[in-house]
Amino acid sequence: MPIPDALPDTVFYAIAVIYALLIAASVIVAVMKRKQPGAVTEELSRRVTSWWFMITIFSVAIVTNRVVSTVFLGFVTFLAFKEYLSLIPTRRVDRVILLFAYWAIPAQFLFAHLNSYGLFLTFIPVWMFLFLPMAMTLMGKTEGFLRAVGTLSWGLMITVFALSHTAMLLAADKSVAGPAGGAGLLLFLVALTQFNDVAQFTWGRLFGKHKIAPQVSPKKTWEGFLGGLGSTVVGAAIAGPFLTPMPFYYAGVAGAIIAVAGFLGDITISSFKRDLGVKDSGGLIPGHGGILDRVDSLIYAAPVFYHAMHFFVFSGRI
Repeated sequence: MPIPDALPDTVFYAIAVIYALLIAASVIVAVMKRKQPGAVTEELSRRVTSWWFMITIFSVAIVTNRVVSTVFLGFVTFLAFKEYLSLIPTRRVDRVILLFAYWAIPAQFLFAHLNSYGLFLTFIPVWMFLFLPMAMTLMGKTEGFLRAVGTLSWGLMITVFALSHTAMLLAADKSVAGPAGGAGLLLFLVALTQFNDVAQFTWGRLFGKHKIAPQVSPKKTWEGFLGGLGSTVVGAAIAGPFLTPMPFYYAGVAGAIIAVAGFLGDITISSFKRDLGVKDSGGLIPGHGGILDRVDSLIYAAPVFYHAMHFFVFSGRI
């Protein structure tokens, strides 16, 4: 299928470089597992596998027709929302309400595809936020009302609203999106989010001593966080001028934003799973958890990065 509005060569070069790095990382991890088998190398292998999964699904979204890309991103979000609901107890009376919640997904991604910033920004946080409790009230059952409203609204926010920012990045106007367009912005976000995850784990295993949130994520350390942050800033400064409209110094700042936001998304979903008493959010990827486990960092990184770009870069403030 021919690709309308052919993607800039820099996007394909960047994807090729990422896959070269993935292959190199996979070979190194395989050698490590042979020479020093154990929990650490096994966990590192899981992280690299996660990187393969995430980069592949988003590469597909980036290089195909933008309509197909938006539908694909919407489907990934649908799986994340469905996985969330499978973990949360719901009331039988709310079955119809859940149908309305699912219909919010195509509506939200349509607004993103059309780059309709106002509707995109208000549909879920305002209109669905008001509509869902009203519809639940009309059902006439008050027992468990507050819990049902809270869990459903939060679920829509952390899955549908947060992840739909990936489609908004893809739809960014060429005049503000930079040399690689919206595809470059999305690739920049996803690649750095995954890189930060692996870098934090690696630095943490090498030098980690001081835990950040031992009750939530015992393996997270300040050394790992700061090492991942520094590594991501350097990676962003290198990739930024090729994939975004930012010079290397602003791209480095964007890398820091992605690293911090990704870390917060990771531990927030960890807290959510600990409260429910589950290790993984699902079993879609055998041995590697579910969709929520793979997009936990993006849940924070995608909206924070998009709105930072919209406020500072797209508006011409910097």
